[in-house]
Amino acid sequence: MAEPASAPCQMAEHAGHDPQQALEVARWRKAERQRLRDERMALSVAARSDWAAALREHLDEGLETWLAGPVAGRVIGGYWPIKGEADLRPWLTSLHARGAQVALPVVVQKGQPLVWRPWHPGQAMERGDWNIPVPPASAGTAIPDLALAPLVGWDGAGYRLGYGGGYFDRTLASLRPYRPFVVGVGLQAARLATVFPQWHDIPMSAIVTEAGTQSI
Repeated sequence: MAEPASAPCQMAEHAGHDPQQALEVARWRKAERQRLRDERMALSVAARSDWAAALREHLDEGLETWLAGPVAGRVIGGYWPIKGEADLRPWLTSLHARGAQVALPVVVQKGQPLVWRPWHPGQAMERGDWNIPVPPASAGTAIPDLALAPLVGWDGAGYRLGYGGGYFDRTLASLRPYRPFVVGVGLQAARLATVFPQWHDIPMSAIVTEAGTQSI
């Protein structure tokens, strides 16, 4: 397990209520985010392929339990891989073949919650935020029953270290009282002792790595 690089001021679980602690947490998170992204980008093509294959296997093992039933007719929120993330598009394609509706997240407006738009293999895409391919607005929107959340880092309490934009937490908060079952997917080596969760952070429902589904 990777330990925090430092623990200035004994950073509290809800340090967001203290401006100085919040600043120190933000600095620590930025450094850890960069370190973990660099390590992920350094993976070989073979290692990255093995990682994605293991994730697909473990996701299939847990899927019907998390959904409390078959996948057919359910909405599964995926993602388009960027910055060394695991490529789970083959798994999403298999879900589509099994009768699920697959949807991808889209930034419609900066600083606002994401929306999910239905996606299918071979669909014409457009360029979204960060030049990420996204389904066009004409595809409509959907709310996932289960959504994948790529992890830069994670901890044993189920909290996620993402890219720092806050989009995913903002989106989950906006979906109250209904909220998808959220599965964080990442590397086992990206586990931290804590991500120092802030008041606005929302834990994952489950976390899956190449080692399997993690206890949280």
